[in-house]
Amino acid sequence: MASEASGLDALARHFLNFAERHLQAAPLYARLSRCIARDPELLALAAHGRAEPLPLLFLGAVRYLLLRGEDRHPLAASYADAADGVSSTTGGDPCPDFRDFCRRHRDALRDLIATRRVQTNEVRRCTALLPAFARVAERAGGRPLALVEIGASAGLNLLWDRYRYDYGSGHVWGDPASPVVLTCTLRGGGGVPPLPVPFPAIATRVGIDLHPVDVRDPDAALWLRALIWPEHADRADRLDRALHLARQEPPAVVAGDGLALLPAVVSGLPAGVVPCVFHSYTVNQFPPEARERFTAILGDLGRRRDHLFDVSLEWLHTEHPALELAAWENGVETRTPLARCDVHGGWLEWTA
Repeated sequence: MASEASGLDALARHFLNFAERHLQAAPLYARLSRCIARDPELLALAAHGRAEPLPLLFLGAVRYLLLRGEDRHPLAASYADAADGVSSTTGGDPCPDFRDFCRRHRDALRDLIATRRVQTNEVRRCTALLPAFARVAERAGGRPLALVEIGASAGLNLLWDRYRYDYGSGHVWGDPASPVVLTCTLRGGGGVPPLPVPFPAIATRVGIDLHPVDVRDPDAALWLRALIWPEHADRADRLDRALHLARQEPPAVVAGDGLALLPAVVSGLPAGVVPCVFHSYTVNQFPPEARERFTAILGDLGRRRDHLFDVSLEWLHTEHPALELAAWENGVETRTPLARCDVHGGWLEWTA
């Protein structure tokens, strides 16, 4: 019993830390996270989760059931895109409705929390990836790139060259007719990051994910939408547009462990292409030993080819997410910090 209580205490701190970290960006989720942290029954339900970040998994599961619209519960009034005429019965405090909803749907929530994964597919993060790909294209000397994304989920970031980018002050790039327009504010004194000129040739693109998302599956698309914070209507709109674009030519995403499959994927690439591995907010979910193994695998692959690049957009031990480029060029390894950025791609501070 003492061990179980200790585990719930640690879980409560996890939810409280989430609430503090995201109070400004997601006030509803911050409030509900504090509600969960104070309720042993809700914490016990959350403990069925195996994936991180657990607060997003739990809150996403609740939102998923609300978006399905099977139960016109008063809790829906707290979610703008799920309300559909439903009114709250608790005077604006979502916690009583939240507790009641979770009790009513305990079995469904337990199954979702135990089996689903957090896969947000935030395409606006491509505003940070784009200038890194520009660096890669420049150093590849015009040779076509072979994109390999670790933790690709639905593979939407594999389609980064099909989006329109706007960094402000006339700094735009990409297809003017693209339905997906990604805006980003430049910060700091680093100036404008490099943009790919000319357009880099992409020879192949493949993603690897333990649980790939089929962009043609309506239920899978609804789960992705449920993982977006309720206040972020612009993110939901971008997701819908990116999914619509991806359905026209679905990206290839292989099911499996990225560390196990990466060597074979890279080794199987045709001669003449330059492998460009990339990942965003994926390695931060690896345990330390898996991170070390991933670094070792990249190093081994890099020493076997004349050129190999790894674009890393992760949030590990820094105040803000960090963009870094690792390169193996004719046996020489280099690592270059490129930028700091917003977790959802809203701003970028170029430092390279």
